[in-house]
Amino acid sequence: MNLRPFWVVVHRYAGLAMTVFLVIVGLTGSLLAFYHELDSWLNPAFSAPAGNRPRMGLPSILERVEALAPNARFQSVSLSDDAVEVWVAPKTNPLDGKPYELNFDQLLLNPYNGDELGRRKWGDIGQGLTNLLPFVYRLHYALALGEIGGWILGITALVWTLDSFVGCYLTLPPGRRPAAATPAKPFWPRWAPAWKIKWRGSAYRINFDLHRAGGLWLWLLLLVFAWSSVYMNLSDSVYAPVTRTLVGEYHEPWLDFPDLDKPLENPAIAWRDAYRIAGELMEQAIHAHGVSIEKPVSFRYNAEKGFYVYVARSGADIQDKGGDTRLVLDATTGAQKLLLFPSGQYAGNTVSSWLAALHTANVFGMPYRILVCILGLAIVMLAVTGVVIWLKKRRARLSKTA
Repeated sequence: MNLRPFWVVVHRYAGLAMTVFLVIVGLTGSLLAFYHELDSWLNPAFSAPAGNRPRMGLPSILERVEALAPNARFQSVSLSDDAVEVWVAPKTNPLDGKPYELNFDQLLLNPYNGDELGRRKWGDIGQGLTNLLPFVYRLHYALALGEIGGWILGITALVWTLDSFVGCYLTLPPGRRPAAATPAKPFWPRWAPAWKIKWRGSAYRINFDLHRAGGLWLWLLLLVFAWSSVYMNLSDSVYAPVTRTLVGEYHEPWLDFPDLDKPLENPAIAWRDAYRIAGELMEQAIHAHGVSIEKPVSFRYNAEKGFYVYVARSGADIQDKGGDTRLVLDATTGAQKLLLFPSGQYAGNTVSSWLAALHTANVFGMPYRILVCILGLAIVMLAVTGVVIWLKKRRARLSKTA
């Protein structure tokens, strides 16, 4: 039974359904490979000049935030090389029980003296170029549509992952017909043309070869980006169960612990104590595992689940920048709930760390970032050439029935 025509139809219509979304994520992904550089170029005031002075500690930084934004409550803080990025949410007004109105949710501070560098409502393109790169990120992650957009791109990523295998199968040479009198050629000579582009052929032939050969040469990278997109958008419903089944043990704070009945906006353990306790527990745990801590990276509070997450860069991290060694602290009892290393602890987390680092171009330095930028454009090329192939064959079918 020849199933090839069936898979051709599946590949054709899966590709058509994904075209617009792949064009968007391809173009935005090319820009996001250089997110920090482009955002700094558009917003030079948001970056502090490098210096040899000591950096402020996180408690001092958050005290500065409380002074600058008294109507905002801390959600998370990231300590980058040239700025401190603080995300906030409005506090509740005790007079009417309603949240204060804020026109920003991100505050940027000088890491050396705590001076304010700027503030913005992250991703709101209505604020102009200040938010262009964050808006591009929102487009890339969720079509700038919030949870609905995240689901749309998550399903697209899942279809893309499955269709990657279908596309690879369709490049393979057809099986030898049983009635053929001549002996079949070896497999490789029959498959080799699929890897080549006939530049002297017709425009349609070049388009077809770009689609087929481009998909083959980039197949492994495309699969990595497709599946890592599932990881980022369908983590709990698809990625986690598949990873635990095929790879091994896998843990994430937002998966392992359920939401509270009501968000815990005023935890028993205040952030100052939580930061101190988490740092001490991290030091103890790191030494017990024989891993060194390089520096703290971020600290955040999850009111829906009632825990703090202390993030540091350690010897177990694989990224070029930042870090993902995490300690989860109960905001009510101050007890350690979870300790996660990005590699060497759980197989599922090690694979996930590599997927995230590869997807965000945060590994292998500048050469890989350039490759990711080019790959984004290649995804657009594959989507467009697929549409051209479909249009050509559609016209041919219509001409036969006319």
